[in-house]
Amino acid sequence: VSTQSTGILGKLFLKSLCRETNKATNKSNMSSTESAEAIEKKPEVRKPSQLKSLLSGGFGGVCLVFVGHPFDLIKVRLQTASASQYKGAVDCFKQTVAKDGVRGLYRGMGAPLTGITPIFSICFWGYDIGERIARWAAGTAPNQQLSMTQVMFAGGFSAIPTTAIMAPGERIKVVLQIQGQNPGETPKFKGPIDVIKHLYKEGGIRSIFRGTNATLLRDVPGSVAWFGVYEYLKRQSGTTTPNPFYTLFAGGMAGIANWLIAIPADVIKSRFQTAPQGKYSGVIDVTRDLLKEQGVKGLYKGVAPALLRAFPANAACFFGVELARSTLDKVW
Repeated sequence: VSTQSTGILGKLFLKSLCRETNKATNKSNMSSTESAEAIEKKPEVRKPSQLKSLLSGGFGGVCLVFVGHPFDLIKVRLQTASASQYKGAVDCFKQTVAKDGVRGLYRGMGAPLTGITPIFSICFWGYDIGERIARWAAGTAPNQQLSMTQVMFAGGFSAIPTTAIMAPGERIKVVLQIQGQNPGETPKFKGPIDVIKHLYKEGGIRSIFRGTNATLLRDVPGSVAWFGVYEYLKRQSGTTTPNPFYTLFAGGMAGIANWLIAIPADVIKSRFQTAPQGKYSGVIDVTRDLLKEQGVKGLYKGVAPALLRAFPANAACFFGVELARSTLDKVW
């Protein structure tokens, strides 16, 4: 009996030991799975590449122009017209189409389309340089995700090299966009080259680059918001790879944030760049004259078409950038 009892107790002990061993193994497997999931959820940090930034930025810029130019034309016309010429954005749209047809909405697109590839290429290249400076200053490793403060610094920095091309491009674009908006007025210039010749004859290189300070005043804070909001919303998605829906949403909201901050400086820039030679001595003079004539509301002229344009145009831009960058990452 004693031998049988010992055998039974031994079997029970072995079964209990096996159960505990299985539990420990399952816990270990679960812990390993959780660790693997945690590793998978770690934010993906792309390897910096200035060439890929240049190429993907240029493609994103082309997408932005095709989607956003009609809205931009209406914005500029509202900003530069007399107070009584248009009742609002819809009226401006109707008058433009009635007079020039749908093609009229794309008047002046040659300048931004020609310049947009280098502009956005330089913008994203500048952002890449800004990221490198931020990493160097804080001692952040190349594979470590940047803080939001570092992202916003890189965004603001990107506007500095971009302005070298953006300012003359904007000058040519707005001069073409306001053509023919007054009753009975016929277009004076045939295209961007014609405008450049006229501006150079009028005041040399300084005339072509008129509004550079105003462009910086608009684009530095605007770019801080643009890159900052996009990166913040993209991180909230919880995905480790670019997702089309989140990319479009984050890009569109980034565009709205940019214009909410940049619109007053944009109004001042547009008025300064389209004014007759010698009318204003500088940005302060334009601001003083605008406030005297139209009050604070004048600083937000054209905000409706700017915001209407902001979401689809910037959604298209960031979608184009992410698509191009993902394609380039697969190629090399």
